[in-house]
Amino acid sequence: MVTEDDLTIESMHYNRLLLAVDDDDDDSSRKALNYACTVAKIYDIPLGIVSVLETGDLNIFQSLTPDDVDAARETLAKDLNTYVEKATAFGVQNAQPIVAEGRPAAAILDEVIPAFKPDLVIMGSHVRRGRLRLGHVASEVARDASVSVIIVR
Repeated sequence: MVTEDDLTIESMHYNRLLLAVDDDDDDSSRKALNYACTVAKIYDIPLGIVSVLETGDLNIFQSLTPDDVDAARETLAKDLNTYVEKATAFGVQNAQPIVAEGRPAAAILDEVIPAFKPDLVIMGSHVRRGRLRLGHVASEVARDASVSVIIVR
């Protein structure tokens, strides 16, 4: 058991935040954006905002048509830039978009976190049938990330 003499509290300070947004779930992404922008503004630190183009969601014809894949990338980038613009308008000094492709959890864990080097990942939680659920992406990232993860509900 920890004694009073053994217990000291040290301030935690984050240096880089990564916000993961889901283009298919605006509500949970909006809540996570609010929290991430609040933390980034208070700490005055960089905020990377990532969205993953889920290539598995494209049908075979779309994936073989370069124009369709490019259109999906453009739509994703446009939506992601909206998040960055809103974060900047809120007062976040250094918000940047990050686009990844593939399975969302794998892309975030294997590519985005090692490249961006956040010390905190923030993401939302899905709402299904009127109930809050921990989605498979949030669950996998929380379980396997090498950094702290906060799931906003």
